[in-house]
Amino acid sequence: MLSFAVFDTPAGQTEGSPGQPAGDAAGWSTRHAHLFGPDDLPIPGNVRSEDGLLVCEKHGSEAAGLCIQIPIMAPAAGATASGNQGAASTLGVLTVKTCLLPERAAPYLLMLELARHQIMLFLNKLEDWSLFDLPADDPIMVDFERARQAFTAALVAQRAGPGAHTSTAHHGFSSEADRLAHSALAIAIDAGERLALVNSERSMVGRISGQTYSTAVARVAAITQEPPKPLAPAIVPGSGMAVVAGTPLVGCSVSPLHFAEPLQRVVAAACDFVCMPMRWKDLEPQEGKYSFAGTDRWIEWAVRQARLPVWAGPVIDLRAGCIPEWLYIWENDYDTLRELVFEHVQAVVTRYRRTVARWTIVSGLNVNTNFKLGFDQIIDLTRLCVMLVRKLHPAGKVQVEIAQPFGEYHAINRRSVPPLLFADAIGQVGMHIDAMGLRLQFGQPVSGQSVRDLMTLSALLDRYAALEKPIAITALGAPSAPVPAAPMPPTEAPPFPNSPTLHTPDGGYWRKPWGEAAQADFLARVAQVCLSKPYVTSVCWQELVDSPGSPEMKYGGLFAANGTLKPAGQRLTQLRQVIREGRAFKTMTGIGEL
Repeated sequence: MLSFAVFDTPAGQTEGSPGQPAGDAAGWSTRHAHLFGPDDLPIPGNVRSEDGLLVCEKHGSEAAGLCIQIPIMAPAAGATASGNQGAASTLGVLTVKTCLLPERAAPYLLMLELARHQIMLFLNKLEDWSLFDLPADDPIMVDFERARQAFTAALVAQRAGPGAHTSTAHHGFSSEADRLAHSALAIAIDAGERLALVNSERSMVGRISGQTYSTAVARVAAITQEPPKPLAPAIVPGSGMAVVAGTPLVGCSVSPLHFAEPLQRVVAAACDFVCMPMRWKDLEPQEGKYSFAGTDRWIEWAVRQARLPVWAGPVIDLRAGCIPEWLYIWENDYDTLRELVFEHVQAVVTRYRRTVARWTIVSGLNVNTNFKLGFDQIIDLTRLCVMLVRKLHPAGKVQVEIAQPFGEYHAINRRSVPPLLFADAIGQVGMHIDAMGLRLQFGQPVSGQSVRDLMTLSALLDRYAALEKPIAITALGAPSAPVPAAPMPPTEAPPFPNSPTLHTPDGGYWRKPWGEAAQADFLARVAQVCLSKPYVTSVCWQELVDSPGSPEMKYGGLFAANGTLKPAGQRLTQLRQVIREGRAFKTMTGIGEL
């Protein structure tokens, strides 16, 4: 068992004020809290608040870490917010994690362990991104040194002395250590985000010029004596990534329910491609009766008027809201479900193979919450869909989409497949796909969509790059207003009695509560990090228009429901223009230094 001592939540503290030991009603919650083991693999466990401790019960005695969502106050000094917004009071409500920790009877100090991991991550990425050339007087390195000093001071002050007042000592830890550790965590997060943006600026230069790809091709030729085919991804042995040719592409998913001239103008100006979602529920609302009218008109416009490539999918997405009601009849009959999937994919691909350039053929099978499939069935269904597209549309590109790529769902749903294990299994069974798709949706009060900092996100992408497949961000999203919690579908029984569910009523936020400006800022920053990666082929915004019936995200569109273009739509247009002109990201309007 692991336990962590916690003081008053950071949202109730100010710089220099002593924290009070947290009781059961002190404001601490176990939002999105889950345990993980080696390789960041989520493990079953129960995290509960008890007597000022977060108590973590788990099977086995192996080392484990805790991932939890907490508010992070902004550092007391230094640049902390976008240059056009002035000083910020918070870095947001973020999901953060500890290092792997061995079991022990005495509790750990939670804030200290969170800071330890963030500092370790900074050092690791400093090396991975070859940024040790940053001078010691660079503001990022100055702030990182402040974080290390605060962490060291917290280590020294962590044990309350014999004469410490009971109001400031808690399970042997001093409130001063908690305060210093929180300061170290906040400074390290802020410095890490700025480091991620510096890395993106540097990496983008090579992407736009083509130098990154040319260098990779030359290294492959020198090592293997066999250069890759023209414009094919270059996989340098030992590099742990597939370097893609050309500049990254920007797109947006459009809904067949919304088709108007203002929407078309923005898509034409902001997008390199149009993504046409082909939800089974929309295409075949009644068994055997297809409805293609809404999809046809968008595809016809994209091909004939806008001259934009069309990407389609997900074609098979078994999430609630994406499948027709009649399909649930067969949820416990896999053979029939497989046959229906075969017939549906065949019908859709056959109809659109002359107009669609790339297929996201399956999505989210790794989460496995709606239809309860076994591991072999998940892999079999994925293989079936990929092979069918290859047969019907040999010239088309195929990608498989992973939902909830941080994988926290696996902590409570043991029938699910951890995302990296699922991606690795696709390669092991010999499925030929052109890219791996990732859904990066944040800020919605559902499992897997809590907000992370930019460095953690960048590190996640690097982990998926090790699969040596191009990565496509198939659904990037954040809301333009706080999303209220909604009843969630039931999940598999938790592994412990009274275990908290991950479907908690807070998606968190980045830097400031969600609004239209916050959505635009977050889009620009996350897209900047993603597009600069040499293995990322494209970034696609999740939704064009806010739609109450959408299964994606309330308030997650570039247009409001009344047809008004949001700042995020303008920012996407700028983003595409900056890439086309080969300019630096920081030249975008309204984007200042973090």
